[in-house]
Amino acid sequence: MPSASSVLRPGLRTFKPRRSRITPRQRRALQDRSYPLVTTDELRSAWPADRPVIIDIGFGSADPVVALASTFPEQTILAIDVHTPGVGDLVDRCRADSIGNVLVVEADALDLLADLPHKAAGFRSFFPDPWPKVRHHKRRLVQPAVVDAIFDHLIAGGFWHIATDWAQYADSIVELFANDERWSGGIIERPVWRPTTHFERRASRDGREVFDMWFERT
Repeated sequence: MPSASSVLRPGLRTFKPRRSRITPRQRRALQDRSYPLVTTDELRSAWPADRPVIIDIGFGSADPVVALASTFPEQTILAIDVHTPGVGDLVDRCRADSIGNVLVVEADALDLLADLPHKAAGFRSFFPDPWPKVRHHKRRLVQPAVVDAIFDHLIAGGFWHIATDWAQYADSIVELFANDERWSGGIIERPVWRPTTHFERRASRDGREVFDMWFERT
């Protein structure tokens, strides 16, 4: 069971642990501890010195990461997730498709922030768990303590791109950033280059609007 994040108070996690079977292909990918799979201790040596690093918090599945890596070859994506099958799938896809600008870490991204060797050029959080019940709002990824932590690990002018299909969550995110003078931005049109995710397709089937938000560290 992943540990609780050091950014939030003890006992809080921003994700629900998922239980699903790992396939033989995914298991083989994880057993080979070579690129693009890295550990926390290997981050400093793996971090590229000549290109911006974009951190994908909770990437979920391989397809969006692979698509973004292909769309932005000048970037390195540091893809972080706690879901072992998804990590194995992304590692396998990067090797099979010869994707050379992705690093994959199996971890709670909020725990990993303290171990980043350098500041990131941007963060992406596509469809984080909305935790719709009021009593669970304290588990949301986008909340003041996390905003502070992301700010501290982001270069000046760096961005945080967030997408959600829960209108109330989007409203709370926009309000949070609007009240923080360290940031600029808000809701934007859906970028044509952003890959469609599993959760976005489900939102479309259920008739929920999707909100893309872009905030920059001023």
